[in-house]
Parts: sequence; C-alpha cells; structure tokens
Amino acid sequence: MDIISFREDLISWFEREKRDLPWREDKDPYKIWVSEIMLQQTRVDTVIPYFTRFMKEFPTIDSLANADEEKVLKAWEGLGYYSRVRNLQVAVREVQEKYNGEVPNTPNEISALKGVGPYTAGAILSIAYGKPEPAVDGNVMRVLSRILVIWEDIAKAASRKIFEEAVRKLISEQNPSYFNQALMELGALICTPTSPSCLLCPVRDHCRGFETGVQTELPIKSKKKKQRPVELAAVVLTDHRNKLLIRKRPNTGLLANLWEFSNTEVNLKFIDAKTQMIDSFKENYQVAISVNQRLGKIEHVFSHLIWNIHVFSGRLEGKIKETSKLKLVSVEEIKEYAMPVSHQKIFKQYIESLRTEEKNYD
Repeated sequence: MDIISFREDLISWFEREKRDLPWREDKDPYKIWVSEIMLQQTRVDTVIPYFTRFMKEFPTIDSLANADEEKVLKAWEGLGYYSRVRNLQVAVREVQEKYNGEVPNTPNEISALKGVGPYTAGAILSIAYGKPEPAVDGNVMRVLSRILVIWEDIAKAASRKIFEEAVRKLISEQNPSYFNQALMELGALICTPTSPSCLLCPVRDHCRGFETGVQTELPIKSKKKKQRPVELAAVVLTDHRNKLLIRKRPNTGLLANLWEFSNTEVNLKFIDAKTQMIDSFKENYQVAISVNQRLGKIEHVFSHLIWNIHVFSGRLEGKIKETSKLKLVSVEEIKEYAMPVSHQKIFKQYIESLRTEEKNYD
C-alpha cells in the first residue's frame, strides 16, 4: 500500500463529505469527550438532540462536575447505559480537582480517568489535541479488516491491539484528527456492516479486500451470547390523592439510581403475574394493594437480558412511609425524575388507560 496516497485520499474525502455534527463545531476536548461517551452503542441521529440539550445544561466541565446527579441522570434519560454518564461525572470531577478543569492531553493521564477506555482516549487526544493516537472502535476495525485483509475476530478484546498497531503505521502525523474521524466516517457512511458501497469508496484503490473480492466476508465477528429472557410484573400504584408511587433503584448495578414503578420478577408457570405482584409488594412494604386488569406488555432489550414486563395499574390500600428512595408524586412531578425507557413506556400506557377510561365514561 502507498500509505501517503491512502492518507491523502481518505482525508480529502472527509474534508468534502464530512457530516455537519454539533461536536465538530470546534475542538473543545470536553465536548468531544461528551460526544464520544454518548456515541458508545448509540446511533449518531439519536445522539444529536441529546448532545445539544446536555451541552446547554452542562456547557462546561465545572457545570457538570458541580451538578446534582439526579439532574444529570434526567438529562441522560432515554440514552441508556447510564453507567456511562455516572462515570463521566466522576471523571470530570477528577479533572476539575486534579487538572484545574483542563482535560489532560497525555495518554497515561487521560486513560486513568473513570470510563475513558482506549478508544475514547484516542479520540480526544487526536481530535482535540492533534496527537497521532489510534481511536479504534467497531467501525474502524471493520474498515481496516477489509482494507488490510485482517482475519482476526473483532469481537475478541485481544484483536484491538492488532488494529491499534495498524493505525499507528497509517495515521497522519500532520492531521491525526481528520484521519481518525475519516476512518470512523467511512465506516458509518460507506464501509457499512452489510453491503459496503465499494464503488463510492474514496480508498477503494488501496483496499486489499476489494482487490481480492473478500470485502463482504470481513470482518470476522463471533456471535454474542444469547440474551436471557426475564418475566417481570410492574404496577403503577396510586394513593387516595391519586399520587403515583415510585422507588429508586440501588446505587449499583443495572440502571443504578434511576426511578421506577414497583415491579418484581415472576414465574408464570405456577401463579399469575398479578397475584405474584400483590404478594411481593405486601412482603416488601407491609402494605396491601389492589391490582386492576393488565394494561399491556412491554419488551425491553438489553445487551444480555430481555425484559418481558406485564403492566398493571393498582391502588394502595394503606399508608406507605415515604423515604429518600420511595416517593409519592403527582403526574406533573414525575417528569422531574429520571426513569429508564421501559418505565417511561409503562407510564405512557398508564396515561393512555386513563384517557380510555375518560372516553368510555363520557
């Protein structure tokens, strides 16, 4: 491969065709950092409005470092993988305290920050600071596996080192920012997972995969483990004032510190979901509840789990003591609490059921 020609073709294509994205407006390392964390396992089109709102609310490292976690989680609500934003806030607090609010510009320092892996570190260092560091994600591995004909399994962590070394040999010392972004952009727009648009590719003449006709066989990627299905029953409970009961999830683990409606895992082989929900609630809170007919069912998919949620509405039959993790809130107040997407859908089903009741009553 003629490396110099490859770089020139790739970068000149990027200069012509790059998408107009809000985090590309300047080289602010904080903005680039936030965008890269948001873009992990999330589509660009989904991220754009979240990024714009997030930066409006937390425009600087200091504003995010000093923000209440509840407010931060609310701003992230709907993006999923909430550990990303919790780690981000921990890391910016360290930047505020240790580096006087300046994102560090060395591989060792930036990689030591919580939640900053090799890809994020490389992206910030190359895009914001112009350092010739590799930023290797799934997109980049797919592109390079085809261009260089690398038959390593990109699902294996050990393979990353091979691709990082490849980038170190290819990267432009003069413009590492555009080089890395161009590889990412190529993977997003041209060298896509299925049916790559080889005839439109700006570096087709440098691609060994295209030359030998194996581009559609690459990359090699072993399948992930099958997701485990979990049956859940959830109930939207109201008290005598029609306030809704919500509870806070534990501060570690899946969806940590988010608010949700009462729910429990159920086994539908023996007893119906409604009965198990009633028994579970009484056991946990020593308060009886009445549960109405099912409102519907929601499927929510995680990388390792599939939640099948049977949704009910119900009524508290006694008083329940509010705590910092258990609250009774109005329909308007609930909008202030960060909830996972699955429970936002539950709330939507509940509101729709109320509207249907009103219609039937009229």
